Amino acid sequence: MTSITAKNGWHRFLRALTTLLVCIVACGSGSVARAADSYTFGVVPQYDQRKLFAIWKPIIDEVAKRSGLTLNMVATLTVPEFERELAKGSFDIVYANPYHILRETSRQGYVPLVRDKEPLRGILIVRKDNPAKTAAELNGQVLAIPSFNAVGASLLIRADLEHLFHAKMTPLNVKTHSSVYLNVATGLTAAGGGVEKTFHEQDQKLQDQLRILYTTREMPSHPVAAHPRIPASDRSKIQRAFLELAATETGRVLLADVPMTEVIPTTIKDYLPMRAWGLDAYWVE
Repeated sequence: MTSITAKNGWHRFLRALTTLLVCIVACGSGSVARAADSYTFGVVPQYDQRKLFAIWKPIIDEVAKRSGLTLNMVATLTVPEFERELAKGSFDIVYANPYHILRETSRQGYVPLVRDKEPLRGILIVRKDNPAKTAAELNGQVLAIPSFNAVGASLLIRADLEHLFHAKMTPLNVKTHSSVYLNVATGLTAAGGGVEKTFHEQDQKLQDQLRILYTTREMPSHPVAAHPRIPASDRSKIQRAFLELAATETGRVLLADVPMTEVIPTTIKDYLPMRAWGLDAYWVE
């Protein structure tokens, strides 16, 4: 009897050890147990966390309901953190700036699904009472930016300042688009880089204190994109859910806060022309 009990105890020990080793190997390889239809949805932090979740959580919940998939919103505190996670492929689904997605084509290969039909344009903002008539007059001054690698608000603005206006400004990372506009309005910086869409999302009193000194060329708007590990069938469900949501009155109200005024399908081909713009020279790792 003692021999049988000892043998059973030994077998239980081996099973427990095997389970532990499987767990260690899985964790070490970065594998995470997850239902096949449950995905993380990362959103670039253009706004503070509270506003970001207020805008995106209802949208993601609606898309989840319509697609039949489980989508869990995740967000980082800063854009550099977001970029590091994006480069590691941490997000299954993501809303990111066009250049983020373009740079990842050779690494993670995120697949664009939908975007706003309205193009993205960067803007150079100054206080309304700033006497500058052209961007050239801002040479040597401080430029507030939401992040170093924001495509419209930083990369393209800084490239155009240097190449079109022969002006070089010192960029100051103030973390969000809203902070850019506040910094300029309060006189903490001479100018700021933003995009038309986020500017028009600001309180009218704040907008009234500012003026747009320069507007960049157009580019396709931020896409919602999926990691290629997501099955094509599920990518189609998410794309279809966004398009269906955008066709409803409730959806239009929710998406207007992003802002996305008219959601359309998109592919990486829409973003490839931006490779010739020389923006890599301004990218900060």
